[in-house]
Amino acid sequence: MFSKILIANRGEIACRVIKTARRMGIGTVAVYSDADRDGLHVRMADEAVHIGAAPASQSYLDIEKIVAACRASGAQAVHPGYGFLSENPAFAERLRQEGIYFIGPPVKAIEAMGDKITSKSIAAEAGVSTVPGHMGLVANAAEARRIAGAIGYPVMIKASGGGGGKGMRIARSDGEVAEAFERSQSEAASSFGDDRIFIEKYIEEPRHIEIQVLADAMGNCIHLGERECSIQRRNQKVIEEAPSPFLDPGTRAEMGAQAVALAKAVNYVSAGTVEFIVDKDRNFYFLEMNTRLQVEHPVTELVTGLDLVEEMLRIANGEKLRWRQEDVALNGWAIEARIYAEDPYRNFLPSTGRLKRYRPPAEEASAHLVVRNDTGVYEGAEISPYYDPMIAKLVTWAPDRAEAIDGLSAALDQFVLEGVGNNIPFVASVLEQERFRAGRLSTNYIADEFPEGFAGAAPDDETLLALAALACRAAFQLETRGFVEPGAVTNAHVIAERSVIIDGRRWDFSIPKSGDSFVLMTDKGQPLLIEDGWQPGASLTATEIDGRTLYVRMDRITSGFRMRYRGADLVAKVVLPHVADLMVHMPEKAPPDLSRFLICPMPGQVVRIDVAEGEVVEEGQTLAVVEAMKMENVLRAERRARVSQLNAVAGDVLAVDAVIMEFEAV
Repeated sequence: MFSKILIANRGEIACRVIKTARRMGIGTVAVYSDADRDGLHVRMADEAVHIGAAPASQSYLDIEKIVAACRASGAQAVHPGYGFLSENPAFAERLRQEGIYFIGPPVKAIEAMGDKITSKSIAAEAGVSTVPGHMGLVANAAEARRIAGAIGYPVMIKASGGGGGKGMRIARSDGEVAEAFERSQSEAASSFGDDRIFIEKYIEEPRHIEIQVLADAMGNCIHLGERECSIQRRNQKVIEEAPSPFLDPGTRAEMGAQAVALAKAVNYVSAGTVEFIVDKDRNFYFLEMNTRLQVEHPVTELVTGLDLVEEMLRIANGEKLRWRQEDVALNGWAIEARIYAEDPYRNFLPSTGRLKRYRPPAEEASAHLVVRNDTGVYEGAEISPYYDPMIAKLVTWAPDRAEAIDGLSAALDQFVLEGVGNNIPFVASVLEQERFRAGRLSTNYIADEFPEGFAGAAPDDETLLALAALACRAAFQLETRGFVEPGAVTNAHVIAERSVIIDGRRWDFSIPKSGDSFVLMTDKGQPLLIEDGWQPGASLTATEIDGRTLYVRMDRITSGFRMRYRGADLVAKVVLPHVADLMVHMPEKAPPDLSRFLICPMPGQVVRIDVAEGEVVEEGQTLAVVEAMKMENVLRAERRARVSQLNAVAGDVLAVDAVIMEFEAV
């Protein structure tokens, strides 16, 4: 076995590989850019080598710098993780030339599967079901329109060398093809250095289900079942699970057999994933093969008991596959949520900054529940604009799907993350939806369920009552500790009365104290027993209300609390009843009118400005394109107006809410 390996990556996946290597007694070398000098993977590795400036093109994508780091450290092999150079055949070949093992598939397999057009041709020859489409390259927007019309709308316009949701656009009419082609080509060139485009039929009501394969150099190949990855936003996976709630044993076996056939057709070695699109009738079609470790590999590990990184290391070391197909059994259910630095309340725009507070839930492993958190950050770490905004992957396992979802929901409740916008509220709200729990999934799920974007979850009446009671109990506890408002009760043994107002709804409570517990009495005479409640100064409370345990984020504000629970972000005002009577007469402050400004919705770089000062623009017209986290975002006019002033030019790097241009009425 190798004595020392280098991980040509950063963040969560670098830390993940280091953990397995450490368990196997293998020394590790981290590489880092200027932006990652204090990265967690740098701290965890046995050695670390600096490889350049923050932009990936000057560090993590620089093949010669990685090779030089191998030479300097004496690393015998390289694990590429995912992203960056993980599917770059030139990188694998360069390592081969240096006598350094690439912990991944052969160069020819990477080349064959890395090109979506070539891979579909090989898949078809291997008897794998493929999506109807145009397998040749598309020269320009006019040709794209002609091809799309022949295939039939809707179509998917995709980058040939793409991945991770970049360089992909759906076009539903001739009018949408030109811009979709342009954006896909531009993103592809920016992200992959390859602007080749192809077009295929877009499957309505699709599910994204993928098969994990393992193969050794002796020709042995097995599959490890499937992962359901249908919950996606902008073609980027958000929630993944194994197995799929949709597949039956027959379809699973057939998909697995085709995945293995494809792997054998290209003499595949190492871990890989064959992705399929599956329609509502369980017809499945080959999408692509990822010749690397997938982001979502933990769910497969939890239901199979295999460590995929260990298997990759052993295979790269020339060992025979240790498992036969009949040895693979799927046990229980695993589900993973990707925690991103993005603001779900602002159309999931990327967020950067320092993690002022980072307290993930405690990891655990029992016969009834596993909680696993794969992460590459720590409290005080910086989320930079240079790389993918993923903070962590929170994964749970349980004997069945319902219990796994409940476990993940509870773990998300306990995840404390402050300093950057994050998608925890959104993921938590998805897990609570009846449709998700019923397994009625598709890649259109988020668009279907949140057509107007995410504005927070709406708790049911029982939950609102529990939150109101918790706020009342916490406010009373503050008063009895000396934080006494005018008119408040100072004797803890005297019954007090308080009103709680959340989103215009009011609850009235009377508060007797009983031993070490609090019993609240509602105005309808309903007693609520509250135990182990909030403590002043604590941001997270684990409170039991009438036998129901809630993990709630609570922060003090004027006359109450900000409360966050299962995707809901609420303000609870706790006041005396006569104050509550008067509050209904208080006027609401109107928000400022920002309609005459084009505001930069995320920190990013201006790719181009499409209008000039004095120009009259129409509703829906493209005004500017801003790139953030390697994704291009088109900003459009909301109504007819004249551009009165431009405050930015192409190339400018803007902060969130920076004014790009100003308008005046026509």
